[in-house]
Amino acid sequence: MHGTTSRVDPKVKEQSAIKARLLEAGITLADIDRKYGLSDGTARNTMREPNTRGECAIAAALGTRPHLLWKTRYRPSGQRRSPQDWTRVPTLRQRRNDQAA
Repeated sequence: MHGTTSRVDPKVKEQSAIKARLLEAGITLADIDRKYGLSDGTARNTMREPNTRGECAIAAALGTRPHLLWKTRYRPSGQRRSPQDWTRVPTLRQRRNDQAA
């Protein structure tokens, strides 16, 4: 990887930034599920695919608003983008396979 630049998907950067904020705050995704009455795994799944309740819970746990965390899912006004405007964030394995190809 020396001398090469890799372009990171904005959604992956966004996901990483949110995870870092949760880690700094000492909050787990399971904690969010329990505290906000979500089904097990909802917050975790929300990191990869849109879920309004999960996004609101994660934002509340971090003391912010969903549109400030997920700029790829919301317009700057706070209005949610339509489902056609998003794609699922690839897993780490999928990103590694793409880099190897």
